[in-house]
Amino acid sequence: MKEAQKKYKDTVFRLLFKDPARALNLYNSIMGTDYTDVEMLRFNTLENAIYMNVKNDLSFVIADRLNIYEQQSTPSANMPLRDLFYVADILQREYMNRTVYSNRPVKIPNPYFVVFYNGKKELPERMELKLSDNFEFPSDAPFLELKVTVLNINPGMNQALKEKCPSLKEYMIYVEKVRDYAGTMPLADAVERAVEECIRNNVLREFLSGQKAEVIKMSIYEYDEERELQLIREDERFLGREEGKVEGKAEGKAEGKAESILELLTDCGTVSDELKMRILGQRDMEILKKWIRLAAHVKSVEEFSSQM
Repeated sequence: MKEAQKKYKDTVFRLLFKDPARALNLYNSIMGTDYTDVEMLRFNTLENAIYMNVKNDLSFVIADRLNIYEQQSTPSANMPLRDLFYVADILQREYMNRTVYSNRPVKIPNPYFVVFYNGKKELPERMELKLSDNFEFPSDAPFLELKVTVLNINPGMNQALKEKCPSLKEYMIYVEKVRDYAGTMPLADAVERAVEECIRNNVLREFLSGQKAEVIKMSIYEYDEERELQLIREDERFLGREEGKVEGKAEGKAEGKAESILELLTDCGTVSDELKMRILGQRDMEILKKWIRLAAHVKSVEEFSSQM
């Protein structure tokens, strides 16, 4: 990736919904509300907080609710943990000058976490990720929990939501055009063609016309980053195969182990999307080895889940 692009940390999604009117429309579309006064909305997005090269895309408070929105093209079972970092940072900044050691309760807005997923890997239209799914020792009543709603906004998914929020719908039209054109021409040309075509077709016209140069830079960075991550994963798969040859085992890679677990569990019943994401997101080799042994002996998916 070019050095100039590495320094370009903002995203098109973030730039688009930094506009209060668009953010309010997105909130109303998700929550089924009809607020019209943008003055009610107060942004508190983490502008320069980066955890493992991950940005906080958008956060704001409205009607005593703290909304933390993220856009992702790569599924991540660790999103609840990342959101925990974000919300802790935001609350610390906003309430650090208040007396939290007195007996008087410090009231905070109700947090709500959403991921807008638009990657190529198939995911359900809607799913929920929980922080407790990643606990070393599962509990039916965890003392700490954080739930993230993942909304798939790819074509054909969550159409009602996108109809209510034209900016989200048109954002996905733009993303699809960039991806389509990038398959047949240089990335910079693909992005510029997508921008020009969207402007002609009245897709995000005002936004793209007003911030064309910035959007093009962001799009090139984002797509380059997405492709770079894909290459890294391909390299990891290759190294895993080579390690498997050297060791004489099929357990050379975490992803291979996770897929082996899912294959064993499929024979025992239906594997939920949450459990699938938890298994695929696990990278601790010792835990995966334990789960493989467990999956080979249980008689049902429920029995496996209770003993993880």
